[in-house]
Amino acid sequence: MKIAVLPGDGIGPEIVRQAVKVIERLKADGLAVETATAPIGGAGYEAAGDPLPDATLELARGADAILLGAVGGPKFDTLDRPLRPEQGLLRIRKALGLFTNLRPAMVYEELADASSLRPELVAGLDIMILRELTGDIYFGSPRGRRTLDNGEREGFDTMKYSESEIRRIAHVGFAIARRRGKKLCSVDKANVLDTSILWREVVNEVAREYPDVELSHMYVDNAAMQLVRAPKQFDVIVTGNIFGDILSDEASMLTGSIGMLPSASLDANNKGLYEPIHGSAPDIAGRDIANPLATILSVAMMLRYTFANEAAATRIESAVRKVLRDGVRTGDIAKPGERTVGTEQMGDAVVAALGAQR
Repeated sequence: MKIAVLPGDGIGPEIVRQAVKVIERLKADGLAVETATAPIGGAGYEAAGDPLPDATLELARGADAILLGAVGGPKFDTLDRPLRPEQGLLRIRKALGLFTNLRPAMVYEELADASSLRPELVAGLDIMILRELTGDIYFGSPRGRRTLDNGEREGFDTMKYSESEIRRIAHVGFAIARRRGKKLCSVDKANVLDTSILWREVVNEVAREYPDVELSHMYVDNAAMQLVRAPKQFDVIVTGNIFGDILSDEASMLTGSIGMLPSASLDANNKGLYEPIHGSAPDIAGRDIANPLATILSVAMMLRYTFANEAAATRIESAVRKVLRDGVRTGDIAKPGERTVGTEQMGDAVVAALGAQR
């Protein structure tokens, strides 16, 4: 198994280092895997003048899966748009055809008290959010900025989806719902947007092929409210790029911390890019306080979805559960006054838990 490791910016190198330690522990136990590292984002710009250097993309194309940390930081904000770190992430998703973004939001029993909602509202929560990743307003054209005749500046972006883009993500959503609770909620804004009217029409058409899955529709503003009112009503949510970006970040706080949520971005053959859903957090970079568990759990998703190694994926998840049961906490998931550990110590604790399983 060939894994391209792209640490990125900010806390990216710190959290990825912990995930690589987990991979090395599994490798010592017989997992056939090799890794190679390359820069992306701001690190790519600094190394090669491009947020997605040609060598990085070549490495990613040749790998079976990609592990990514995070990109971005204020020191890159003055760069022209094509050179900004986030463009490297958007480009690699597009170049590799990673159209399905899986973002699970699961509340660990030990962290129910860390949620921003009452424990009874989130205990046992297990939602899968599917975000279409290569279309929508992030990629639509025309886009840009201009100065109007009256001298006023204007920015514009185009929200756009084709029928085929909607149909393929809908099929993934129904297939995943079929393996879970057989409930799929499609989120759109069909009362306002023509894009969403088409989205709902196509999802309804695809639903005829999955009569065993209960389909519902919800406007995105209502979905945002329902996620904090009664989140356990959801099982699988499928939605577009921008709505999925926002809703999955909202769902992360139901779990106690954005530092707990992994993600997978997959192509049609389950080749994937795996990353925590949080950003580069430059304000805490280098301080050894970032939570690496989302990145470590992203490795578990990698083993499950790309490499079909359920046993190894479960080992990682069990190790994380043990660490949480033992009361090991980084600052973001700790109660006031509770003792905390740093990024390195949390990674070491997971590795130790993996070793204890053998």
